[in-house]
Amino acid sequence: MHVAQLIPTVDRIAGAERQAMELAKGLKNRGWNVSVVALSGAGGAAAEELLKAGIGFFSLHMRKGLADPGGWIQFNRWLRRERPAILHAHLPHAAWLARWSILGVRATLGYQTPAVIDSLHSASTGSLGRRLGYRLSSSLPDRVTAVSEQAARTHLAARMADPRKLVVISNGIDVERWQPDAQARSSVRIELGLRDEPHLSDEFLWLAVGRLEPVKDYTTLLHAIAQLPQAATLLIAGSGYEEKMLKGLAEQLGLENRVRFLGFRTDVPRLMQACDGLVLSSRCEGLPMGLLEAAACALPAVATDAPGTAEVLVDGETGLLAPVGDAPALARTMQTMMQMPMEERRAMGLRARARIMENFGMESVLDRWESLYRELAN
Repeated sequence: MHVAQLIPTVDRIAGAERQAMELAKGLKNRGWNVSVVALSGAGGAAAEELLKAGIGFFSLHMRKGLADPGGWIQFNRWLRRERPAILHAHLPHAAWLARWSILGVRATLGYQTPAVIDSLHSASTGSLGRRLGYRLSSSLPDRVTAVSEQAARTHLAARMADPRKLVVISNGIDVERWQPDAQARSSVRIELGLRDEPHLSDEFLWLAVGRLEPVKDYTTLLHAIAQLPQAATLLIAGSGYEEKMLKGLAEQLGLENRVRFLGFRTDVPRLMQACDGLVLSSRCEGLPMGLLEAAACALPAVATDAPGTAEVLVDGETGLLAPVGDAPALARTMQTMMQMPMEERRAMGLRARARIMENFGMESVLDRWESLYRELAN
């Protein structure tokens, strides 16, 4: 059975893009015929990764977003030529392209029309235009899925999804790839010029992962770091249009030697295995992949109590929660973790990994997707 994953781009990889790629690779390993279609971009390293896995990749090269008629024409031709059984769209622009394109395809393919699934990756309902777009087209998809209960609740409350079609299927994580590794910890810290014995040197290495955009609220995080002891060092793995502003803010706060902007990284597992704690300062999440990945690596986390976060992190057991947008409170919570005995932090990390393996393992998530795909195809 042919399944097509539709995504705005894979040139920039964030949580939704990573999840779509992991889903594509997992399905391919289980014998499905899988394609990934991007609205824009060339695909870069992600496209090469997909092609090596035997997954078809096709870009519509839309340069004007959904206002590009050439992309619509190309996509409709692709649908008629490839005839996937399932069309699975991720994020708003891909969802709208899938929803409205299917109207024309239904007129020519009839019963061979793909079943359409739209996945909600955030608890945020966005602008008025986005809310209206979802409401006007809510009858078109066959199913809408949400990555968390909180994401489902907010979209239902905004009347952006039909409750009869909505189902929650969480993000999944490959617990074999994301796991603790003491050797990686030592080598990465040496590469970064840090000592490998934080309990002796008092160096505490924090990691933040995610795109440099307002929803991640790195501004609050930098103000929190400025309130922590000099022993706290922060690595930020990610890129985005706020990068220049955030680097300027770090300089203003005197953090040039304590905050390192690493840019987009493909070795995030190694970074997580090298650090002492993850910090997530987001204002809103769906089901944060960074928290899932850190927990799978047995890395304890401090996170803001944003929508979706508490479905991953159990406060006091697998990490610590802090209020959203409150730099002093975030700093106090981070200091609490820094002051924990190392054995207590390790135990917290191991509990986090056990929770991920039980509730968010990729194999069980793939089972749910396969069941839904087969239900719709039949």
